[in-house]
Amino acid sequence: MPFPLIRPALFAMEPERAHRLTIAALARWGNLGAPFAPAATLPDRPVSVAGIRFPNALGLAAGMDKDAEAVDGLLALGFGHVEVGTLTLRPQSGNPRPRLFRLKADQAIVNRMGFNNGGLAAGLARAGRARRRGVLGINVGANKDSTDRIADYAAGVRAAAPVADYVTINISSPNTPGLRDLQEPAMLAELLSACSSARTTDTGRRPLFLKIAPDLDRRQIEAVVGTAIDGGVDALIVSNTTISRPETLRSPSAREGGGLSGAPLAALARAKLAEVRSASGDVVPLISVGGIDSADEAKRRLDAGASLVQLYTALVYHGPALAARVVRELAAMP
Repeated sequence: MPFPLIRPALFAMEPERAHRLTIAALARWGNLGAPFAPAATLPDRPVSVAGIRFPNALGLAAGMDKDAEAVDGLLALGFGHVEVGTLTLRPQSGNPRPRLFRLKADQAIVNRMGFNNGGLAAGLARAGRARRRGVLGINVGANKDSTDRIADYAAGVRAAAPVADYVTINISSPNTPGLRDLQEPAMLAELLSACSSARTTDTGRRPLFLKIAPDLDRRQIEAVVGTAIDGGVDALIVSNTTISRPETLRSPSAREGGGLSGAPLAALARAKLAEVRSASGDVVPLISVGGIDSADEAKRRLDAGASLVQLYTALVYHGPALAARVVRELAAMP
């Protein structure tokens, strides 16, 4: 059924319930072999990052499939890679509801989910069963009540590395108190040392990506990027949701606490991509996230120095056909 016909029904639901129904449908579609999958007919425009061959430059950002329930269904939409999670060592329920808000007038989302997930073991078991016609990234985080967050991350990387094509360290969510403190250079260096030691598998060292916040200033970006390069990070994901609020927001829920994603994040995401590229000197590959909702915007990020792009919130407003459309239109661009 065309998305414009079902969107009113989805938008009539509480956002988290609509999200759960969407994941369940994609999981079922994947389990059925994803018939009529757009990915099977998309042009092959491979991109090599960190020694991994990505079928195309478009990926799904972490946050949609927190528990690796719908990997095959999501890859079948046309994404070259899907990043699942954030997975924490132990299951946790996340923050109190309501914690997910549509900003329909702005084509945006505010969330304060708080790393709600069923835990690393259950998520990795599901991820390991996926057929994976594409690249799988696993995004790991620390439990809110952890007494040693660096140990949590190292354990997460160690467990995820044998299953994932790459592992992302997420220290940039605004919804776990104190988590972003790990972007401070001394703590980040300690974290990366522990995670780098944990990423070795029987088949070699798993690529390690680092996801950073868009709310870092230029000085902080230079410190984080330098520490990441010294720590052997294989790619930087730029960036997570923002705690800032553009003055242009019109929706009633705009002032809800949490991270803002979607169209209003585009300008900030572009600016931070440029700052990170300047700070990195092209030494480390960059993956741009935030406000990408079309092939034109994706191409703008690629031209600005990103090797890959990711989207998520745009699916809420444009529907599941968006991924294949972006991939096809990118392939037709010079």
